[in-house]
Amino acid sequence: MAATSGAVLNGLGSTFLCGGKRSQALLGAKVSPSSAPGGARKFSVVTAAAPKKSWIPAVKGGGNLIDPEWLDGSLPGDYGFDPLGLGKDPAFLKWYREAELIHGRWAMAAVVGIFVGQAWSGIPWFEAGAEPGAIAPFSFGSLLGTQLLLMGWVESKRWVDFFNPQSQSVEWATPWSKTAENFANATGEQGYPGGKFFDPLGLAGTIQNGVYVPDVEKLERLKLAEIKHSRIAMLAMLIFYFEAGQGKTPLGALGL
Repeated sequence: MAATSGAVLNGLGSTFLCGGKRSQALLGAKVSPSSAPGGARKFSVVTAAAPKKSWIPAVKGGGNLIDPEWLDGSLPGDYGFDPLGLGKDPAFLKWYREAELIHGRWAMAAVVGIFVGQAWSGIPWFEAGAEPGAIAPFSFGSLLGTQLLLMGWVESKRWVDFFNPQSQSVEWATPWSKTAENFANATGEQGYPGGKFFDPLGLAGTIQNGVYVPDVEKLERLKLAEIKHSRIAMLAMLIFYFEAGQGKTPLGALGL
């Protein structure tokens, strides 16, 4: 009976049946029988640490190629994939995660824009700017100059905030001095500001007495979902570029 119970609990604790860290920690536990007064047997469950996830789960060996020692699984979506060793330096690892997050967010916005834009206008996304009927109330030079100015301002603030967190939420750093507190980092984590301005729907927190209070459990779940969707979107954009080189579009490839 003890062997059967142990096998059942160990099976439930497998990564195939259980994907959550909390569930794995609870179910992936050792079961040890002990004798109780009167000859009855009881079992004590000892919680085991959740194992690091691997990008090739079936392979156990491989050294740093499969299980890099500089990746401890603490980052959302960390499955030990760093064959070039880019994250050996903790400072570089922090910067690469920031870059991955920002590029992923732009890629997700671009993928949605490409599908919606072509479905609405029927114009391939890589020809939309040259279409005679395109809405362009200003010249290309004006558009480029405006984008460089605005994006340069936003990116410079993000750059400064990366090396000096919370420095860009003060009143003099924003043209909206009365709403400077909305640009503060409400979660305390780099790249996830939260707050009333960046989380107006309260997906990762709640408003209590006019103050944004982050929900740690929801935030962790959303961070993992975001980085997974970001990586898929970046791969999708890479495929879109290859298709565009052949004169094809995503909707055309799907037969739509």
